[in-house]
Amino acid sequence: MTDVQNQPDARGIKIQRTGVTEVFLPFFISDGGKIQQVTAKIRFTVALADNLRGTHMSRLMEILTAWTRRPLTIADVEKILLEAHEKLSTDFAAITLAFKLFTEKISPVSSKVSLSAVDCQFEASLRLGARMKFTLGLSVPFTSLCPCSKEISDFGAHNQRSLCRVKLTFADADKLDAVNIERLIRLIEAQGSAEVFPLLKREDEKFITEAAYCNPKFVEDILRDVVTALRGEENLSAMAVECENFESIHSHNAFAAHEETFGG
Repeated sequence: MTDVQNQPDARGIKIQRTGVTEVFLPFFISDGGKIQQVTAKIRFTVALADNLRGTHMSRLMEILTAWTRRPLTIADVEKILLEAHEKLSTDFAAITLAFKLFTEKISPVSSKVSLSAVDCQFEASLRLGARMKFTLGLSVPFTSLCPCSKEISDFGAHNQRSLCRVKLTFADADKLDAVNIERLIRLIEAQGSAEVFPLLKREDEKFITEAAYCNPKFVEDILRDVVTALRGEENLSAMAVECENFESIHSHNAFAAHEETFGG
């Protein structure tokens, strides 16, 4: 059969990214020795030479489908991109996998076990002759309690659920096996006024309410605490942190953001 996609093209335009989006597939994510099945939303693209009419998108789907049958670590993402280089004869490949990773939460008094979903994203690219560039995205929820409200009120203080969105870029792809996603999630959620739990009994609600009251933080406080905690992580080349409080007594949200790079 005629390979129409492989026909020559005379317009002289190299396409930087072409491929597939809105792909949903099951993956077994391996993190710190724990394996969890997730449903990933995927964007998988490659560069297309200026003398070719189209890329072979079916080959991208073949690569992805094969990887649904075995555990996938962060470091394994580079193998997916190398396969794309080889099977599509390209000098650049990129992939984004977005999924919900569940962490086990144990309520502080009753010790009830539940599962909390955290939005997670792998974003990676690989240029021929270079090492993979990898960024881990996390959106971690927690509780914040307003210090000003506590200070000026005769009793009580307004509190709300908050979200910290983090993007961490790693310097050395050879050290990605050392990254533990669940540990990073717990590090980030510990910077709020209190944690959030899917399952709480009355005694747990009392404990969490009082814990937040004793640990009031502005959105700026939480942001600075997250940045400070992440500065202690090895192998980071850059971080971007956003914190947002979904205010309970205002019609707007409170927001703060910070970015920095490491190692020049």
